[in-house]
Amino acid sequence: MASADLRDELICPICTDIYTDPVTLTCGHNYCQDCITKTWDNQEEGDYSCPECRKRYRVRPKLKRNLRLRNIAETFQEADKKREEAGIPCIYCIGYPVPAAKTCLLCEASLCEDHLKIHSKSAEHVLTEPTTSLRNRKCSVHKKVLEYYCCDDAACICVSCILTGEHRGHELETLNEASEKKKEKLRNILQKLTSQREEAEKRVRSLEELRRQVPGKAAGLTERVTALIRDIREQLEALEKRVLSEISRQEEQVSLRVSDLIRQLEIKKEELSRKMGDIEELCDMKDPVTVLQGRESDRDDFCDAEEDTERRDIKVHDVEDLDVGLIFVTLHLGLAGFVTGIKRRHRVPEASDMLLDVNTASDMLLDVNTASDMLLDVNTASDMLLDVNTASNDVSVSEDLKTVSVSGINLSRPETPERFQFAQGLSSRSFSSGRHYWEVEVSESGWWRVGMTYPSIERRGWQSVIGNNNKSWGLEKYVNKMYYISHDSNDIQLPHSFSCHRLGIFLDYEAGRLSFYELCNPIRHLHTFTATFTEPLHAGFWVYEDNSWTNLPTHLIQETRCW
Repeated sequence: MASADLRDELICPICTDIYTDPVTLTCGHNYCQDCITKTWDNQEEGDYSCPECRKRYRVRPKLKRNLRLRNIAETFQEADKKREEAGIPCIYCIGYPVPAAKTCLLCEASLCEDHLKIHSKSAEHVLTEPTTSLRNRKCSVHKKVLEYYCCDDAACICVSCILTGEHRGHELETLNEASEKKKEKLRNILQKLTSQREEAEKRVRSLEELRRQVPGKAAGLTERVTALIRDIREQLEALEKRVLSEISRQEEQVSLRVSDLIRQLEIKKEELSRKMGDIEELCDMKDPVTVLQGRESDRDDFCDAEEDTERRDIKVHDVEDLDVGLIFVTLHLGLAGFVTGIKRRHRVPEASDMLLDVNTASDMLLDVNTASDMLLDVNTASDMLLDVNTASNDVSVSEDLKTVSVSGINLSRPETPERFQFAQGLSSRSFSSGRHYWEVEVSESGWWRVGMTYPSIERRGWQSVIGNNNKSWGLEKYVNKMYYISHDSNDIQLPHSFSCHRLGIFLDYEAGRLSFYELCNPIRHLHTFTATFTEPLHAGFWVYEDNSWTNLPTHLIQETRCW
């Protein structure tokens, strides 16, 4: 007890541990030097106080070391250190702590080898390995040593618990038996945990190996992606040059044509001015003979002036503007071509190789429609499909509503006002504004027409065929493989012959322009119709002979605003 009371006097009030370098204030209270110094460092200047008695000091007092208290504190600290090193000490060895050899559960005392020799050997004095947890070794009810294990209640019990207590009649085991069974279970658990730890270590080694490989794989991936982007950039630059070159070519062509017309008009202006001067001069003459004779000599110039003007008039509206459709088609096909090529040539390694959530090169690339959206401000429209209700009974329409071909038999479709008599059909979609582009695949053999038509077109008779009326405009490939353009029953042969299975069709509704292109290399402009459209336009398809067919590709691009 005296030792415990003395220990209490050696506790610093601030850190609640044994003093280290203790100092004494003028009020008599003691603190560790570091404790009181840090306390005052956190107080305001000129407001220093004792943490216990709250005595205030205007000036920070000098600390006086307490050597005697330090020696006593160091003695206790050394004894505690030796006691910790000795483990559980014998309670009878007062001077120097001696490790205990056994603990008597009845006496609740730990004894060294020497004191154990003189300890009672009676049966009630149960000896065990040195321990300080003596309360856990005795029954909380009967205060007797725990000797058995109740299997029913999973509790350690004493003899009295078996004879008179609540565990009477329960299944019992000795502590050793129960302990061995529990150890066996623990060994099984330990075996499983060991296996799990080995698996975890294996995974750690695998992940560490992967971590060592990641920089190299990342470098390779970086190099491939860089090459891919560089390829995209180079092809975009080449495409840009090609499209800009086409724009420049068209600009020069239109400018030359306009300049030529301006020169012709300037000549015509001079000629008209001369004629006007001659006429004014005759009008100002007083002598009728002179006037009449002058008129007679210039009869060809004057009398036929109106007829001559009509015959040789230079029509400004005949000058073609820039072919926006050709520019668009060139850009669209260029994007489609280089994206397809990059998909074929470049592939980024699988994501699983690096545990990175990345996509393959083909997934990373823009598809052609998306690329067009970004560069041309166009939207991807739904697929253009054929309207079966308009298809005649002698044409077959594929299940995907994209291909029209000659049937050879009467398909006996229900008669509707929309159905054509001859081998023809229209798209279900119509266009009443904006710019639109789509592609058509056509057969090399046979006789076919493709184009645009108003929904009010006739459905019976030869005049209902695309181009045989003023409500439709068509491009025709005749059996001699020559191209013809048809509108209002006027067929004009083009200088180009059939050379490509793919056609591009570009419609600028507001500008009244419908253009046809062969998608060969280079792209070839076939013809552009100009008109003032007054109704919505449907795509139309006409096939005449066996082996004739037309097919709509899977994409249709429409632009919602002008460039």
